[in-house]
Amino acid sequence: MTRHRDPILDLLAPLRRYAFALTRDRAEADDLVQDTLLRGHEQRRQLAEGKPPGPWLRAILRNRFLDRRRRSLTDTRREAAYAELSARVIDAPQDSALRLAQLRRAFLDLPDDQREALELVSIQGLSYAEAAALAGVSPGTVMSRVSRARARLRAFEDGAADPKPALKLVGGHDAER
Repeated sequence: MTRHRDPILDLLAPLRRYAFALTRDRAEADDLVQDTLLRGHEQRRQLAEGKPPGPWLRAILRNRFLDRRRRSLTDTRREAAYAELSARVIDAPQDSALRLAQLRRAFLDLPDDQREALELVSIQGLSYAEAAALAGVSPGTVMSRVSRARARLRAFEDGAADPKPALKLVGGHDAER
């Protein structure tokens, strides 16, 4: 029993050279040849009986190369369009973490009564009446404490090192101020 050499094996070297000439990259050329052989195997019924497979496989290789090139150009255009839509500068996450730590420190530096009132109303979501009942003070006092706490935090956000006091001192030994 005589085995005939597969004519495709004789075409591997020329197909690789042609693929390398198109791609100018050995790895990409090998991928292209493999893709070509796979496509040729899947569509082997299209090859007419007795016709040499060389020109047919070279045509498949060229078409696969052009398809890849078109897809690459389309992907490049799509990525460029997406890049145009996205922000050019993204704030560094450590800036946000630092800013949050500073704001937390400012919250913790509030006087105890203001911090408690702000915690109950703004963070816990209690009404002024509920916070007042819990703290044992009138709702007006809670409103005042929350207002002063928010003013201090706003002053901190605005960059004021020492926010102005909400009440002006009148009389006493500090009257000269």
